[in-house]
Amino acid sequence: MTADAPRADVAAAAVPLARVVRGDLVESVHLGHLVVLAPDGSVRLALGDPDVTIWARSSLKPLQAVGMLRAGLDVDGPALALVCASHNGEPGHLDVVRGVLAGAGLGTDDLRNTPDWPLDPDAAWHWRADGNDRSSLTQNCSGKHAGMLATCVVRGWSTGDYLDATHPLQGAARDAVAELTGVEVERTTIDGCGAPLFSTTLVGLARSFAAVSTASSGPEARVAAAVRAHPWHVAGTGRDATAFMAGVPGLVAKDGADGVYAAGLPDGSAVALKVLDGSSRPRAAVLAAALAVAGVDADVLRPLGATPVLGHGAPVGAVEPTFGPEPVPQQVLA
Repeated sequence: MTADAPRADVAAAAVPLARVVRGDLVESVHLGHLVVLAPDGSVRLALGDPDVTIWARSSLKPLQAVGMLRAGLDVDGPALALVCASHNGEPGHLDVVRGVLAGAGLGTDDLRNTPDWPLDPDAAWHWRADGNDRSSLTQNCSGKHAGMLATCVVRGWSTGDYLDATHPLQGAARDAVAELTGVEVERTTIDGCGAPLFSTTLVGLARSFAAVSTASSGPEARVAAAVRAHPWHVAGTGRDATAFMAGVPGLVAKDGADGVYAAGLPDGSAVALKVLDGSSRPRAAVLAAALAVAGVDADVLRPLGATPVLGHGAPVGAVEPTFGPEPVPQQVLA
């Protein structure tokens, strides 16, 4: 974002997306924005402002992967799923990342993403117990960065500066984001992993997932096939993104930091949401409700969106979406 650019206000027009109920009281409320697109691209449901400009964070990874494939990256299956991933850092994830790098004649020392522990607590415990420190390999974006490096090798681009926003690799990623979302990239900043991050709108993000999930050929179809066949590689054990893609036939879904989620269905329906406070707590419940609006069977979604509120280790309430396929009486939103 340039110094003289107007600051987008994601808080403007935000509305309740979910409420946290403990006992018989609403304890807190998560505000945000949400859009559900119909198969023809029309807006089936809009809450808040669907045109709000956001940082989609890791929800952009499937779009960045499309840009890499267009530039010449030649991976599929688990490797391509890892390029799209915010993985747990479990051993199976790390093996695939190492494989992508080795295939390009590179190693883990070539990664430039921010070193971190594995996201998965058990994986982090074992990593530390083996005497390891924070690592770029175990950071959840290492699959994306391995894909970026492999793309550079294919094209003969420099690898030491692949995170520079002016690098041709990042230009390819930016072009894919703009084309698939249908929204000009007006702002660029740095994501948590160190890679350039491109702005878009909520409805643009939903539009891009519709494009990926309905593609019958080309890079978009390759991305969709990889994440559908290998949802564990996109996230990992105990992660809701893995559970949703494993549980909903044909779904392409990707979570993002600071309360973002996007998903697309084979019929062209799509969902994008942004939780205003950045919390991940309501995302599964809100995504399940949005997919129900899009026509997914509620019985399939019920266990995927269930988010209990615990008291002394036992459920005493739940995170409840403020909307669904049927209108929600306004008095329950108070």
